[in-house]
Amino acid sequence: MAETSDPSLAKPRGARLRFFVPILAGANLRERLIACLGALIGVGLTGLVCGLTLGDDPHLPFLVAPIGASAVLLFAVPSSPLAQPWSIIGGNTLSAFAGFFVGQIIHEPMIAAGAGVAIAIAVMSLTRCLHPPGGAAALTAVLGGPAVAKWGVFFPLVPVALNSCILVALGILFHRLSRRNYPHVPAAAPVNVHGTADPPPSARVGFRKEDIDAALAKLGEVFDIDRRDIERLLQEVELQAIIRAHGNLSCADIMSRDVVAIRPYALREQAMSLLLQHNIRVLPVTDDGGRLLGAVGLRELARVDARIPDALYKPATASPSAPALSLLPLLVDGRAHAVLITDAGNRLLGLVSQNDLMSAMGRLLLRSAQSENG
Repeated sequence: MAETSDPSLAKPRGARLRFFVPILAGANLRERLIACLGALIGVGLTGLVCGLTLGDDPHLPFLVAPIGASAVLLFAVPSSPLAQPWSIIGGNTLSAFAGFFVGQIIHEPMIAAGAGVAIAIAVMSLTRCLHPPGGAAALTAVLGGPAVAKWGVFFPLVPVALNSCILVALGILFHRLSRRNYPHVPAAAPVNVHGTADPPPSARVGFRKEDIDAALAKLGEVFDIDRRDIERLLQEVELQAIIRAHGNLSCADIMSRDVVAIRPYALREQAMSLLLQHNIRVLPVTDDGGRLLGAVGLRELARVDARIPDALYKPATASPSAPALSLLPLLVDGRAHAVLITDAGNRLLGLVSQNDLMSAMGRLLLRSAQSENG
């Protein structure tokens, strides 16, 4: 068949190279370079520490192969449920135990290898420490070698568990120094801070937890992401879509500029009087140069019988150029009643209250309705 000369029928270059494109969401060059550095340090130091701890034993490797795969997860995808401390330590260690005992019972290598990995998956699933390199740890223990033969039932502890514990400890330190979140803690579900039975405001509209469960059941696939992270991601997608549609409205457009504020050396009674007189819930506290130090409210002042600095809390802040609708999550969480607008020097410029944002959103909705009706 002759080749077509119609360029519209040719596959785009991106489609031809799609198999070489990383599929990890959020992955970029910086993240990959950090992962490479972490693996270099983590695996190298793990081998060094094990060597110094165990001494010169020719029958005991300082490192087992699954640690390399564990390092990929630990440093490249630290938010994965498969890369958390218990997954690494428990997954490798319990799988090695499973493989060792299977190897003692089943003497046909191929059957023992399959059974060892299968049982390792079952054990990891039951103990909530599923970790892909655990399959390699089980396989290593099944097939044996000088180290397994010499150490026997202790092989899963030395070097497998020892390697895993050292790697995790180094991983925690590395991620702490690089200011990354590890161990990964999924976002907490929103709660009603008023102590009533109603769901929090952010949970009364949009999708719900049962919608996520229904979608996962419908797709019939297992995803390497915590369910609470899925919920957080979808909420952020909703917010970004709203900002994209109305991103031309900035905080500077809707903020109140004549902000009632107080100095830190003022009396507590003066602060309470200002809050009541102006019917406000947030009273910014600034220094003599107008730089924001914090804020107080009636609740904070009611708990303290001393100076204003003792009642300060850190308020929500934003820049004047930030999209106004990006404040939506802050102002509907039941905690913040206003967002303080500051410049690059932390000087107080204005304030966006819940009423300011609601009024702006109302105008946007009205404008959209009028446009749709022609």
